[in-house]
Amino acid sequence: MAATPQKPAAATPRRKVSRHRGEGQWAAGHHTPLNGNEQFKKDDDGLNVRTRIETIYSKRGFDSIDPNDLRGRMRWWGLYTQRRPGIDGGKTAVLEPEELDDEYFMLRVRIDGGRLTTQQLRVIGEISQEFARGTADITDRQNVQYHWIRIEDVPEIWNRLEAVGLSTTEACGDTPRVVIGSPVAGIAEDEIIDGSSAIDEIHRRYIGSKEFSNLPRKFKTAISGSPLLDVAHEINDVAFVGVHHPEHGPGFDLWVGGGLSTNPKIGVRLGAWVPLTEVPDVWAGVIGIFRDYGYRRLRTRARLKFLVADWGAEKFRQVLEDEYLGRQLVDGPAPEQPVQQWRDHIGVHRQKDGRFYVGFAPRVGRVDGATLTKIADLAQAHGSGRVRTTVEQKMIVLDVEEDKVESLVEGLEALDLTARPSSFRRGTMACTGIEFCKLAIVETKQRGSQLIDELERRMPDFDEPITINLNGCPNACARIQVADIGLKGQLVVNDKGEQVEGYQVHLGGALGLEAGFGRKVRGLKVTSEELPDYVERVLKRFQAEREDGERFAAWAARASEEALS
Repeated sequence: MAATPQKPAAATPRRKVSRHRGEGQWAAGHHTPLNGNEQFKKDDDGLNVRTRIETIYSKRGFDSIDPNDLRGRMRWWGLYTQRRPGIDGGKTAVLEPEELDDEYFMLRVRIDGGRLTTQQLRVIGEISQEFARGTADITDRQNVQYHWIRIEDVPEIWNRLEAVGLSTTEACGDTPRVVIGSPVAGIAEDEIIDGSSAIDEIHRRYIGSKEFSNLPRKFKTAISGSPLLDVAHEINDVAFVGVHHPEHGPGFDLWVGGGLSTNPKIGVRLGAWVPLTEVPDVWAGVIGIFRDYGYRRLRTRARLKFLVADWGAEKFRQVLEDEYLGRQLVDGPAPEQPVQQWRDHIGVHRQKDGRFYVGFAPRVGRVDGATLTKIADLAQAHGSGRVRTTVEQKMIVLDVEEDKVESLVEGLEALDLTARPSSFRRGTMACTGIEFCKLAIVETKQRGSQLIDELERRMPDFDEPITINLNGCPNACARIQVADIGLKGQLVVNDKGEQVEGYQVHLGGALGLEAGFGRKVRGLKVTSEELPDYVERVLKRFQAEREDGERFAAWAARASEEALS
């Protein structure tokens, strides 16, 4: 019997082999740009756009600006287009950038260490009044932000700022952003070490230098020798935290890889002690790792925190020592737990020279140019001409003689800038929100101010430390995940079935050595109109259920979902 012919075997489908492109790390040889942002940075360094702004765009107007400059390189000089008025939050993620762009800019003034003279503050106020329709918000990174800036006016604004030692250089963009520092550096009685000279040296060597002007994304730095841990070091890319080494004396504990946004991470200690004189070199090593090994393929993973999470602290320290410093770092101790929850320096405090500093609270960082010039006048009349901004959107006047303290406090009160704020005024922060920000979904500044008023009226005797942070979108510019009550803006449905502005609620976040992210209660969303009722309700439950000395964050971690709803 003849054998049955066999059908030829079907060819096994060949798998398409694609070459893995890696994470776009330069140190791995991946220099080919893998997205539009990397391409425009390769085409021309962001710092070079200043010449075009001064010689072309400021003379020919908004329509002459190249799109890659407009939405890319101009950030290297502190400029973002602001949101066109009248666009509701439901269209934020739908419209194209050119549909969201207004023909005006936000301009960020870089204030390293939060340090200002009254002359500088007065110039900031004058620019606000002349060129920015009076706007001048204090940010939670110690900067000042203008709105309504015309491209035609930018060169003159730069001239005026730089004449008094200020700038907008690398205030935004994929660059080393402002170096935040203790606002009472060099004057506080309890200071471990003054990091001001390191901030100055980093700025002198590296800010505006092309050595670090093309990073995978932004890079945030904090340096403070205050035992209050007053610069939110846990959520910066690199932080130097004041500590006493048992053998070497005062110096800094080194942290890396912190950050918030949609993938929040608390920074990690490398277990290394850094003396003051070596801080700039170590800083350059850490940012060098980010430049060379940072992930450039996806913008969503292009922050140092992702590299640190993948490598771990031990490998990161090894690479830093072997490839960037060429020496071993000294092992060192961790910072001690702060003795108080408030870290904002609000109120009247004695300096180590016997004079006083006075910290005061604007409403959610919102001031105006006229007010800033009046603050400069008050500070000049009552102090030595030194003013500070803080990372809680607050301000401080330094060097006040004891017999002038009360007069200064009264002068500030007349400007609605209280040095004796309620817990709500003191603890509420808000990002820019939908008024100007193209990423925002809801309003924040006015909402935060109204919330303060309502809570002060309803709960006048509430005196516990409490932080209430409002953010207009998920990007956490106002640090919602580490607030007692963090409010993330989104559109929600009210009891009438209508889509309205509201917030997802995070409860019990904290900074300090017990740092952690807030708890989200399933399905808990609050409309903007319901916000005062909700916050009042949850705070009264806290008061009723708390144990002796228990902080809100600790209570929120153990409270029932019913109590938090």
